Amino acid sequence: MYRSMAAIVAVAATVLTVAACGSSGDDANSITLYSGQHEQTVAALVKDFTERTGVKVNLRSGDEGELANQIVSEGDATPADVYFAENPPALTLLQGKGKLAQVDAATLAAVPAAANSDKGDWVGVSARTSAFVYNTDKVHTGQTPASVKDLATPAWKGRLGVAPSETDFAPIVTRMITQVGVDATKTWLQALKDNGKIYDSNEDLIAAVDRGEIDGGVVDHYYWYRLQDEKGAGKLHSALSYFPAGDPGALVDVSGAAVLASSKHQPAAQKWLAYLVTQPAQQIIATSESYEYPLLAGVTDTRLTRPLSDAGPIVSAAELGDGTQAVELMQGVGLLS
Repeated sequence: MYRSMAAIVAVAATVLTVAACGSSGDDANSITLYSGQHEQTVAALVKDFTERTGVKVNLRSGDEGELANQIVSEGDATPADVYFAENPPALTLLQGKGKLAQVDAATLAAVPAAANSDKGDWVGVSARTSAFVYNTDKVHTGQTPASVKDLATPAWKGRLGVAPSETDFAPIVTRMITQVGVDATKTWLQALKDNGKIYDSNEDLIAAVDRGEIDGGVVDHYYWYRLQDEKGAGKLHSALSYFPAGDPGALVDVSGAAVLASSKHQPAAQKWLAYLVTQPAQQIIATSESYEYPLLAGVTDTRLTRPLSDAGPIVSAAELGDGTQAVELMQGVGLLS
């Protein structure tokens, strides 16, 4: 799914239009879910949840930033009971506007504390890690960048792909700001623009790497696994490498879900959050085409060659913020309009 990072921080002045799905109305056994997460995985989770609980879920899927902005625009009249995001900044935006309810303590306790909101108003559901995807015909072992900072050097001139509008790129920019400051980050972003070709999505970027149009680029790990499914394991011309722990490009962050404070169906909405961190739901995530890491202890995705424990600590939502500064810097150098 294409996701615009700029949409998360540019709150719409009018209600955005998305595909209608109906609202939960006054039915206490029904909730409306605004979801920016992977559609097929969420559809499987919704089906299983309803079968287990009898609670109907009216699902509205779309760009996570646009849906967050729609919740803000709709105010307390929003039909949404629950919001499910791919990345913390969209949740942080809603949190900052007082839109989120406290999550039941037992739900929060089901997954590592670092995966949850430090304010207790959303729960982590799954995790992903950033990676460098490279064309194996053009880049060999030992030639991949040692740091995401290296992509700004002349060695990557004309060889790099960048998908700056994807919501998983802005957190890397935010980490750069934290480590090296605003001015140095702006210089780095300008160099990325000068070195690289801009792509609208990570799907486009990773396909371009695999066919040799560019030599490499930064994506979330799961895009490569999906490409492997699409093309077949023996037909890929690309691989993943990972930046060392502590590098701004060594990003481990989470998807998360929250109950809206305005929801008129709090018990059913809290039941949905509790379900997402149970073994059945986490097993669906572990075997889905999302290829994200489940967070519940004892549930693993055996298809992923790198365990989450090797990826480093989860970056806190507080460190990532709402992405505003990162977006403004990318707009300033022309990576985003």
